[in-house]
Amino acid sequence: MNPAILHPKVQQFITDNLKSDITKLILKGSPFEDVSVQELANQIVAKEKSEKKLPTWFYIDNIYYPAKLSIEQTSSEITAAYKANLVSGNKIIDITGGFGVDCFYFSKQFKEVTHCEIDTELSTIVNHNYQQLNVKNSVTFSGDGIEYLKNAKDNFDCIYIDPSRRNDLKEKVFLLKDCLPNVPENIDFLFSKSNQILIKNSPILDITSAINELKFVKEIHIIAVNNEVKELLFLLEKGCEKPIKIKTVNIGKINTESFSFIYKQEETSEYSEPLTYLYEPNAAILKSGGFHEVSNKLGVFKIHQHSHLYTSTEIINFPGRVFKVEKIIPYHKKNIKKLLAENKANITTRNFPKTVEQIRKETKIKDGGNTFIFCTTNVLNELIVVFCSKKQ
Repeated sequence: MNPAILHPKVQQFITDNLKSDITKLILKGSPFEDVSVQELANQIVAKEKSEKKLPTWFYIDNIYYPAKLSIEQTSSEITAAYKANLVSGNKIIDITGGFGVDCFYFSKQFKEVTHCEIDTELSTIVNHNYQQLNVKNSVTFSGDGIEYLKNAKDNFDCIYIDPSRRNDLKEKVFLLKDCLPNVPENIDFLFSKSNQILIKNSPILDITSAINELKFVKEIHIIAVNNEVKELLFLLEKGCEKPIKIKTVNIGKINTESFSFIYKQEETSEYSEPLTYLYEPNAAILKSGGFHEVSNKLGVFKIHQHSHLYTSTEIINFPGRVFKVEKIIPYHKKNIKKLLAENKANITTRNFPKTVEQIRKETKIKDGGNTFIFCTTNVLNELIVVFCSKKQ
């Protein structure tokens, strides 16, 4: 951490150049003797990335930004605020602290927060930023979080972990046991230090595999923001043997959609060809795999076991996109174009042998317009095209 970056003139330069061409800026070199142009470029890029993701940090003076990778990997304020509401108590420890966004929000729910970060410079940066953010109840520790716990005399109300999805060789990994730290290997030890563990995972993680690797899973939260899954949260509670509850949430600009169900509860769906309305679940539900539960809880029909589209005669409040069915035809590339008033449509495929790109190439239909086309398979295993107008 270079303290010279915090000089008022340097800070002003960073602010003035947030929209500048970074390549041209680097070629000009640094106007400051004690701050390199690479340091300036990193602060500018990282701060610009924070404007929407971390607005609290962006609008506070004298925030020091780490390498842009840390900004990319950190929780957004939206998801951090959500997870902070899942737990509360006197003491929480984050053993993989990172840029400290999650701990900032945990500090609003807990009396004491311990932030552990193995990267010494990043830990120093977080400590500095917490002073700017007026966080009074957080302690930063530079070192291995597991080792800190081993030496800690006290227990915690909650342990929070965001395992690195890269191994020692910097390769991407997809199982919890291959992440750093290895949570499954340390699970018994972790439960000796807290009765509650909250684990953040990548959206690509397979939910069933993670459940099999862990123990005492109480809840799984699937968080999407603007219909893009951002995080999987596993809440573990020592001794919990109850059925696992899966909670999906899609946080939009105006509304938040929520849908919950019990994991692996025996369910079946009723099926129908497309009726008056067609429903497409949001990304969090699609990730959850709770397709029969959607049908049963919301009283809608599935149009095919593997299509994951739903239909009804009467419109309902649905956690996803809602469409009015205008026409249904058998799939044929010539038929699609004939029914379009203009050569534009929004195309989606579900349980269909061709991709959107292949269909566009075959039909020459451009993207956009007010017509929504679903290429899918119906309950009779026929390839169909459903023409729709959007309701919500």
